[in-house]
Amino acid sequence: MAQLKEFVLSFEYLVSLLINFLCPILFFFFFKRCLSKIKLKNLTSVSEFHLLALSEDPDRQPVLFGLLLSMYLVGMLGNLLIILAFSSDSRLHTPMYFFLSNLSLADICFISTTVPKMLMNIQTHSRAISYVGCLTQMSIFIIFGCMDDMLLTVMAYDRFVAICHPLQYSVIMNPCLCGFLVLVSVLFSLLESQLHNLIVLHFAYFKDVEISNFFCEASQVLNLSCSDTFTKNAIMYFVGAISGFLPLSGIFYSYYKIVSSVLRIPSSSGKYKAFSTCGSHLAVVCLFYGTAVGVYLASTVSQSPRKIAVFSLMYAVVVPMLNPFIYSLRNRDINNALWRLHSRTV
Repeated sequence: MAQLKEFVLSFEYLVSLLINFLCPILFFFFFKRCLSKIKLKNLTSVSEFHLLALSEDPDRQPVLFGLLLSMYLVGMLGNLLIILAFSSDSRLHTPMYFFLSNLSLADICFISTTVPKMLMNIQTHSRAISYVGCLTQMSIFIIFGCMDDMLLTVMAYDRFVAICHPLQYSVIMNPCLCGFLVLVSVLFSLLESQLHNLIVLHFAYFKDVEISNFFCEASQVLNLSCSDTFTKNAIMYFVGAISGFLPLSGIFYSYYKIVSSVLRIPSSSGKYKAFSTCGSHLAVVCLFYGTAVGVYLASTVSQSPRKIAVFSLMYAVVVPMLNPFIYSLRNRDINNALWRLHSRTV
């Protein structure tokens, strides 16, 4: 019976991952259709792109450099502390903290994909990025962005099992299943990234070299390579809706079951204890998806590339920086583990 429940609960997540993997294939189909409508004589082959500058004012460059560097170092330090706390304290060797440490590792790589290049551009007063460099940055950005997406869904699934099936939790969320879910998330992130690379490599010509963002983002490369506005918007909203809607559906379903289960708890202290284990995860989900959705909404209501780029900067830099603080702010286990780690090093 426990194995059957484990299979049913895991099946929902795997279906979501499978559909999320199929989205780029449809993305590629629409790209080919778009390419057939472009007149190649109006396009040019490029060896490099130009990124959007953080500011055109030279006096603001040192301030922006210091602010960006501080955010990067804080984000790196916060996520590294969570990983160290998990690896050094056996009390944290549970599925919840295992997924959290993997999320921190993904955030470290996620923020390191974009910020160092932005810092270098400020120092060198250059906005250029090579075609290969742009493709590499976009590929790594998609990998770890997708991993964040998938791991947040896995963490919602973990909370769902912990609250709705507490007696079977240790059986369902066994180490093999936890490792399998993380491995599947990594593999699908890699596959999705490579499919996006195939899409970009399919184009040898671009109508412009100016990327309207601080880093190479897949939607911005789409803007440069496809002049059909309707098809471009259809692709962007379709992929955005599927990539965001399916994981969010899994998260909402998990929390629907959680709320239904918690409301049946008679004591108010029991309800508070159950909900308190989900507060940090919900905050991170709202922050991550809120800023990501803001990028899509801003692209429709605003014609200013800089405003859209600011939203992108929020979920690419600010969210990975804030995640460790959100999880450790009211988490007694992590705080105690960090204090014990500090005591051993002093």
